[in-house]
Amino acid sequence: MPKIILGLVGPLASGKEVTKKYLEEQYKASSYRFSTMLRDILNRLYLPISRENMQNLSLDLRQRFQGDVLAKVIAKDVERDTNSIVVIDGVRRLDDISHLKNLPGFFLVSIDASPEIRYKRMLSRNENSGDDQKTFNEFLADGNKEAEQEITAVMQTSKYHLNNDGSLPDLYKQIEEIIAQEK
Repeated sequence: MPKIILGLVGPLASGKEVTKKYLEEQYKASSYRFSTMLRDILNRLYLPISRENMQNLSLDLRQRFQGDVLAKVIAKDVERDTNSIVVIDGVRRLDDISHLKNLPGFFLVSIDASPEIRYKRMLSRNENSGDDQKTFNEFLADGNKEAEQEITAVMQTSKYHLNNDGSLPDLYKQIEEIIAQEK
């Protein structure tokens, strides 16, 4: 089977992580997240893992070392990965796919759900410091911050789209349809 590389793009709490975990469990896919390297740096600096700190660090790195600096790292990691299915979680910018789109077997998958559903998911998972304290309006404002501004444009370049307004079995069925088409 040729290597399948899925880049996942979508707004906050749309289901990227759930999709990634499903592919890891069902297909033993390896995975990469753009935020992992940011979390690693923040941990090394003994700074809180907050959405604001990750956004600031990402912006600083991209301004200092060019907009595609994180994409270069991910692309090199994925290129060296020997798994037949690789998932890249957290694509947010057109720069993020600048190197990935040149990898054989790469395609982009957008994931979306209604803002109300995404807000409830964000509260329940509390992935970043302070997420569980946010109001709905603060959540919507987070979706307009610098790190999120290109997501809609990137989603429009996707080969596939997953609607995650329904149940997990509904989402899994859509994922299976994509894998079947790409095998």
